[in-house]
Amino acid sequence: MVDYATRRVFMVDTQVRPSDVTKFPIIDAMLGVPRETYVPAAMREAAYVGENLPLGSDRVVLEPRTLAKMLDGLEIEPQDAVLDLGCGLGYSTALLARLAGFVAAVEDDEQRAAEAQAILSENGVDNAAVVCGTLSEGAPKSGPYDVIILQGAIERFPDALVEQLREGGRVAAIFAEGALGVVRIGHKIDGRISWRFAFNAGAPLLKGFESTRDFVL
Repeated sequence: MVDYATRRVFMVDTQVRPSDVTKFPIIDAMLGVPRETYVPAAMREAAYVGENLPLGSDRVVLEPRTLAKMLDGLEIEPQDAVLDLGCGLGYSTALLARLAGFVAAVEDDEQRAAEAQAILSENGVDNAAVVCGTLSEGAPKSGPYDVIILQGAIERFPDALVEQLREGGRVAAIFAEGALGVVRIGHKIDGRISWRFAFNAGAPLLKGFESTRDFVL
């Protein structure tokens, strides 16, 4: 029988702490959430490896280091409302639910969204809700949000999401730039997002977040 609890501790000790993520709430969440239950059954053996895990349809569960550093940069408070875009089977949502007051998670695959909600419910996560919808449109009915996080790469951050972020709110996103992506943390100031570099990381591009390109004849 696989000892996932030991693998979880090893993941934190070898992937998370060495990446300068030391805040107790994040460490506690990553030690407490069973990552193996939030990945496809065929991937459970690889749940704690230090790389993105494929979910199919060009979607992934972000590697532990990347997700932990994004959470660290967002400085989530216990009362915060969070929007989790591209939640997959709910791993990121489960972590966020331990850090924040409420999490609205959006998944664009109906079956995956239903499975994520079922797994979260089975694991007693009662301060998060998963909805099926277009990722780039967010979940305006539950907003505004103090924090937005995207579980994949983007080329642009849509205006619709800027509007759903509360003034003074924070956002973490992986920008697809060249071979290696760039994670930036943004703060909403005077109605606009001010971005700063955080670290390098890669992930597949999320549908609906492509740059609009002008065609030249």
